[in-house]
This record gives sequence, C-alpha cells and structure tokens, in this order.
Amino acid sequence: MASSKSDVLRILCLHGYRQNGQTFRERTGAFRKITKKHAELVFITAPNIVPSGKGSEDEESSHSDERGWWFSHEDDSYSAQDVSECCKGCDESVEMVKRSILEQGPFDGILGFSQGACMLSLICCLRERDPDLFKFNFAIFIAGFKSRCIPHESFYETLVTIPTLHVFGDTDKVIPKEMSEALLPCYKEPVILQHPGGHFIPASSQQKQVYLQFLDKMAAIKS
Repeated sequence: MASSKSDVLRILCLHGYRQNGQTFRERTGAFRKITKKHAELVFITAPNIVPSGKGSEDEESSHSDERGWWFSHEDDSYSAQDVSECCKGCDESVEMVKRSILEQGPFDGILGFSQGACMLSLICCLRERDPDLFKFNFAIFIAGFKSRCIPHESFYETLVTIPTLHVFGDTDKVIPKEMSEALLPCYKEPVILQHPGGHFIPASSQQKQVYLQFLDKMAAIKS
C-alpha cells in the first residue's frame, strides 16, 4: 500500500461543466479522504466563463463563477448530448492544461469529471500522438464520454495505451452509462468501475478498493 512520500501520486483534476477548481474540490471530499495517503490532487479552473443564463442540464450549480472547457454552441452554451460543429474555447483549454502541467507539474496522472473527463479524452489522444506535449502516465475518467463536436471526431481514431480507470453510474441521468461505455473502445485494457448511483464520484468502501488498487498499481509502475 502506498504510504511514503515518494509513493504519493500527483494528479491534476479537471472539473465538470458549470463548476470550477474550488467547487470541484469541495465536491470530492469523500474521494480525497479515501485517497489522501495515495494521491495529491491539484485542481485547476477552465478558462471559459459560462454566461449567466447559459447553464445546462449537465451540472447543477449554485455559485457565480461557472466555467466550462468549451461550448458546443456559438451562444456560449453547452450540451453533452448535442452533435455540433462548434467547440468554442476548446483550444484555449488545451493550452491551459498544457501550461498547468508545465508550471504546476510534474503530474503522474490526470482525473476528469463529466465535461472535464471529456476534455481528458482529447488530452489523452494528443498525448498518444506526441508524449512530449503532455507528460502524464495514467488517466481517471468519471462520467466520461466522447465529445459529440464534429471537429473532435478524429481524436477518437487514436488508441490510447496508457493505463486508464473509467467510473460511471447505472442511474446517471446527465451522462447515461451508454455514453461512458461508448468511450471504452478508445483505450487499451481499460479498468472499469461501474456503480449503481448517478452523476457523482462514488466513494463507498467497495469503490475505495478499486481506486486504491489502481493507484497502488500506478505507484508501483512509477517506482
């Protein structure tokens, strides 16, 4: 079991739509508690501000600083379900993640939730094509899915070979499990954690074991 300081994994965390780094951190309390001896989580905030009144059913929010990794419509709104030609703000987000890795890294892995996990799917493809662009060794997707923005289609033609953990819920109404399952063929030997709940990061004792087994394996590879 990972315990020494050198074994602790540094993980960059990408929040969901209409969240920011701070609100995502607040929502990961149970997950942070069960992984604190194994991982240091670093939270960043997407560059795109969601305008007032341009929310989405994708995330519930009660704070003023709502952010997104990109918009699927020119009016600065987003829906994970919509097929769209638009991915406004995505390039800026890719550059932010790249800069965060350079300035706050090194990171062993990246974790993404909902739209943040979708963002992570694009980053993984870019890393696979050129590992020097994004230096990290594993990825954790929670309520992940393929982007339905047409400019992103080619990303999913690349098989991602780094270790990945995919977490999704049977009763998720925001990102139905079928959307998360459709992402799995893009990864070589993905580890799957399917839970009975909805759109959140599960952290029961049963799920804890899966997280820790995955993190221990990543720590062993690191050492």
